Amino acid sequence: MDNYPLLNLFWTMLWFFLFIAWLWVLFSVFADIVRSKDLSGWAKALWALLIMIVPLLGVLIYIIARGTGMTERGFQIHQQREEAFRSYVRDAASTGPSTADELTKLAQLRDANVITNEEFDAQKAKLLAA
Repeated sequence: MDNYPLLNLFWTMLWFFLFIAWLWVLFSVFADIVRSKDLSGWAKALWALLIMIVPLLGVLIYIIARGTGMTERGFQIHQQREEAFRSYVRDAASTGPSTADELTKLAQLRDANVITNEEFDAQKAKLLAA
């Protein structure tokens, strides 16, 4: 520990954090280029090429030129995912009557002498098997 002073540790941690932040920005920009629907294939390729050739300058230009749209596209994707999740939950919650509800209805029919005990047992076995 004596050979690595505290200030050097601080600088190492700072550079590591900046490197991780740079990777985050880089991947976010590439993801936005790929999922952007208003860019043609050639425009996407040119943006990607610019970022690969001069990464810092390319990312900076992309964020200045398309930063607002990047935020809006991210927000739209979030809204679409949220709506898909809510739709899935709504569909899963309303799949129809449960087995317990069906058994209750069958018991009421049996108690009202609409169906016999044998019919009740046969329907109950069918419901429990499904």
